[in-house]
Amino acid sequence: MTFVLDTNAFSALMKGDPLVLAKLKQKSKGEVVVPQPVLAEIAYGLERLPKSKRKEALQERFDLLRAELARSNWLDDVSASFGSIKATLERRGQRIEDFDIAIAAHALARGEVLVTANLDHMTRISGLTVEDWSAP
Repeated sequence: MTFVLDTNAFSALMKGDPLVLAKLKQKSKGEVVVPQPVLAEIAYGLERLPKSKRKEALQERFDLLRAELARSNWLDDVSASFGSIKATLERRGQRIEDFDIAIAAHALARGEVLVTANLDHMTRISGLTVEDWSAP
């Protein structure tokens, strides 16, 4: 089984969340992937921080995790899933951010599990399997 990290799960790893780290350690290296929209959101967050030791430490952790975790590539199946998810949510009047849809589309397109603490938004997506690694 493959697990796709959402931005909040990746961020929790960067911050050293013990629950999320413990779950990650239970998985083999190839079982956990990161989509590019997650990396983009983290890069944006880091760029917004003022120069500081905290920013340097977070950047180092970001670089380490980027080097260690595989990517979930954005191919045609993800684009088709994105379009379907977005249209369905709009019809229901349950819109969410495009980056959240893009991240979910990676997992849904390939039948993978999305790891997220954003259950309020992600559980709106039909057929998406989610796990919250930050919950005890």
